[in-house]
Amino acid sequence: MQDIHELTIICGIDKSGAKEDVEKIRICPGEIIGIVGPTGSGKSSLICDIEQLSQGDTPTRRKILINGKAPGRDIRTDPRKKRIAQLSQNMHFLADMTVEAFLRMHAKSRDRNSNTVERVISIANTLTGESIQPGHQLTILSGGQSRALMAADIAVISDSPIVLIDEIENAGIKKQEALKLLAAEGKIVLVVTHDPVLALMTKRRIVMRKGGIRQVITTSTGEMNVCTELVRLDNYMMSLRNTIRQGGLVEQAVVV
Repeated sequence: MQDIHELTIICGIDKSGAKEDVEKIRICPGEIIGIVGPTGSGKSSLICDIEQLSQGDTPTRRKILINGKAPGRDIRTDPRKKRIAQLSQNMHFLADMTVEAFLRMHAKSRDRNSNTVERVISIANTLTGESIQPGHQLTILSGGQSRALMAADIAVISDSPIVLIDEIENAGIKKQEALKLLAAEGKIVLVVTHDPVLALMTKRRIVMRKGGIRQVITTSTGEMNVCTELVRLDNYMMSLRNTIRQGGLVEQAVVV
């Protein structure tokens, strides 16, 4: 399959039909790009345009280029050649099979080796507070377990070089680790978020308003310093959540 060394968003129009304020955005492998803006600002539409590899044929009239060129029809329409993976807010398994059986089937379809399944489960368990076992049925996994499993699956088994994530802060998993995991695999990661920690973890963030792209902000050194403090506070909040989940008293939690 074609290697992807650049994803380009050619901007279009907003909800009023006016041109967006940015002409184009180029994104390279290993980059984490945030998509921010108020509810109804067009964040989901941007994600949909990328997922569909739109060519001016959506209401926004945006075009998505791969390596500077319009993708072929087969890449856009053939699921077997799809190069984009999506981790959504709502994820429910319908297949009546075990975690191990599902992963082995997926690994086989991608020509991955036999150790892949164990690695995916091991990584998934670093992202969720609820342990996932190979024999667990997919249909009984919690929302957090499902998203952790899919994040690990995308990172290890899937060969999709572009990953779209919709509000991972609501997924019930260790969001920072999930983003770092996917970026470390050399993937292009775009994450829709309202979370200041995730927004400041990104290299750049696309700001949406009124259905259009208004600006692209490069994370500054000052913002990186703020992010470090926010991560410390976020980790403390996670420790409190874990204490409560385990039936402990919050007054027994250790302040970090």
